[in-house]
Amino acid sequence: MGKYEAEFSNLVRSFRKRHMGKGPSRIQTTFCKNWAICEMEGNLSPVEKFIASDQDGRQMLRAARTEMVKNIYRTHRPVEMEDLLECNFVDLFVDIDIEQDKGMSIFIFDEDLEKKFRNEKEG
Repeated sequence: MGKYEAEFSNLVRSFRKRHMGKGPSRIQTTFCKNWAICEMEGNLSPVEKFIASDQDGRQMLRAARTEMVKNIYRTHRPVEMEDLLECNFVDLFVDIDIEQDKGMSIFIFDEDLEKKFRNEKEG
């Protein structure tokens, strides 16, 4: 993971902590074309883990988590991420596996991040 990908991971963690009360315990970011792909572990709070102890709770929690995260980014533009990458945030795709407590977020930007930061990875 390059410097910008590591810094992006830190921004995702702090953004979620600020807006959701808890950020993931582990994030790995990869830039691919105009995507910043974040693999996350340790997303759930103790209360959410309790809710996830039965099937109905897992389904409700997954739906609430994915919609809540997308809505937070719609209503609170991730300016720090845009400043770091020097491009504009366009959209976000989110999914989470409640049983494994692993999530995936794909941030879409208006520039090719892979090309933009390729030299940083090689150097």
